[in-house]
Amino acid sequence: MAQLAPMVVPALKKHTATVIWAHGLGDHGSSPVYTEAFGSQAKICPQNFGMRMPGWYDIVAFDDLAQQQDQPGIFRSRDYFHSLIKAEIDKGIPSNRIVLGGFSQGGSLSIFAGLCSPSPLAGIFGLSSYLLLGPSLPQLLTPQNKSANISTPIFMGHGDLDPLVKLEWGQETAKVLKELGWVVDFRVYRGLQHSADPKEMDDLEEWLGKRLLIQD
Repeated sequence: MAQLAPMVVPALKKHTATVIWAHGLGDHGSSPVYTEAFGSQAKICPQNFGMRMPGWYDIVAFDDLAQQQDQPGIFRSRDYFHSLIKAEIDKGIPSNRIVLGGFSQGGSLSIFAGLCSPSPLAGIFGLSSYLLLGPSLPQLLTPQNKSANISTPIFMGHGDLDPLVKLEWGQETAKVLKELGWVVDFRVYRGLQHSADPKEMDDLEEWLGKRLLIQD
């Protein structure tokens, strides 16, 4: 299946860092919520593989984190995200000036791809997201990619009323990642369902600014 080209939003000033910002299931990288976020920062908004329902992997089951997941689809999208990181490095952007993140499916895949990245990143974030291939994660992490990003900070935001990706899933994801050695900033937003709100985006932008030392 053909890969759609990502939406690329150039930096308004000198291009010294990049945020790769992945959409959720059923959404598109061209949505203003992705292309207009984070002010003057350069952004790459990847798009799915041209499927009828835009997504990064198939939903096999969606009852709990331990159920079967679409491993081939997850691996394919992980490799695609890694190719976007490499493309930025090839343009001269150091990997530690690249942040990888997203919303819902895009956030879940970003966390997984970030943990597995062979290049050290500036940060990883997931909004309304959950852990992919959790039971297999320790075996999937090679010494190279774990050492590359074990010090990479992770931001997670979640609504306490999310009816789709349950708050407990986000909390359990943060717990597992902390047990594996990562530093996770997990924040709960009261009254928020499966969406983002201005406070969450402000918190994320502040976190990004610290990671990338953004000065507008």
